[in-house]
Amino acid sequence: MENSLENQAKWYVLHTYSGYEMMVKSSLEQLIENNNLQNSIFDLKIPMEQTIEEKNGKRKVVERKLLPCYVFIKMIYSNQVWYLVTNTRGVTGFVGPQGRPLPLKEEEVRKMQLEKVVVNADFAAGDTVSIDAGPLEGFIGKIKDCSDSAQKATVSVVMFGRNTDVEVEYSQLRKLDAALPEEPPAEEENS
Repeated sequence: MENSLENQAKWYVLHTYSGYEMMVKSSLEQLIENNNLQNSIFDLKIPMEQTIEEKNGKRKVVERKLLPCYVFIKMIYSNQVWYLVTNTRGVTGFVGPQGRPLPLKEEEVRKMQLEKVVVNADFAAGDTVSIDAGPLEGFIGKIKDCSDSAQKATVSVVMFGRNTDVEVEYSQLRKLDAALPEEPPAEEENS
C-alpha cells in the first residue's frame, strides 16, 4: 500500500532562508518522525554538485549546493501538510502561485536527478551513444564498458582533440543507430 501512496506523491520546491537548507531538511525529517507523516512526505533532497576549488595553491573537491535557498520535497499535498511544512523554521514558503505548491514536471525531476532512475538499457561495449544530460550534454561517444549494477557506462568521447574516457549514468545516455565515423585519415601533403 505504501508504494501506491508514494506513486501518488509529487516533487515540490520549498524556498528557504539563505544558508538554512540543511537545517530545514533536518527539521522536516524531525517533523515527519514526530507527526507520523511517513505516508505523506516521502523524500527530501538538497541537490549538490562537486566542484574543484583551489585554495593556497592546493586543489580539493568541494560539494556545493546546486540551487542555494531551495529544498526539494516529495509529498502528497494536503492542507495539513502544507501548514506543517510552511511553519517550519527557515522555510519562507513553497515555490508556486501565491505560495501554493506547484508540482515539478517529470522532465524537471529527471533533469534535476531527484530520483534514481533504473534504466533497463540494452547498452553494450561498442555502441554509439549521445550524452543527453549532465556536464557532458551534447557529446557523442562510443561505450567501452558497462556496469548494469551501478547503472553507469564508460564512454570514450573526443574532448579537446583527444579521446577521453568518461563515466556516465545510463539515465544520461541515448543509444544512436548510426556508428561514429572512424578517425579522419591524415591529410597527405601535396608536393
